[in-house]
Amino acid sequence: MEKSGILFIISAPSGAGKTSLLKNIGSKFSDLEISVSYTTREKRSKEREGKDYFFVTEKRFMELVEQDFFAEWNRVHGHAYGTSKSFLQKKISEGKDVILDVDVTGGRNLKKIFKESSVLIFVAPPSWEELRYRLKLRGRDTPEEIELRLKNAKDEIKWIKEYDYVIINKELKEARKTLYSIIVAERSKTFRVISRTELFNF
Repeated sequence: MEKSGILFIISAPSGAGKTSLLKNIGSKFSDLEISVSYTTREKRSKEREGKDYFFVTEKRFMELVEQDFFAEWNRVHGHAYGTSKSFLQKKISEGKDVILDVDVTGGRNLKKIFKESSVLIFVAPPSWEELRYRLKLRGRDTPEEIELRLKNAKDEIKWIKEYDYVIINKELKEARKTLYSIIVAERSKTFRVISRTELFNF
């Protein structure tokens, strides 16, 4: 059986805690590749090129779109984000697992392209009140922007049934445990163990 990596595709409404959930995941799973998206938005003070995102101009991003460089891309809150197709294809063919942070549209599109390799995980807040509180607490958005993010969140949650797993991020420590359990369980599925273990090459 041919080796094939897993794409762990994580989606969440803005403010649901996805970034915190994924922070330092490489220290827990040292063999898990982190997919870095391309974006047209401005780099924030603590972000690093090539680690958090590849920051490109609008012109360069659209050139990459025309070159069919992205496996998926979309505009979210006024900025473009995209995932390298060749990076994912290379890692999957090498039997390496990749974790991606993409919006719902991107997650659904990746599932269509990499159907057998994709595991879709949706991270949700415990309530709308909590999501509103978290967005206010960040202090990055105007009241109008917060309302737009809440509206977008309701649109995103409509697609939750297309996801394989849902993590309710009420308490970060417990949500991380759930995510780690999903990764271990998916890696332990029979057809994947057989394809990755020499013992079963008969």
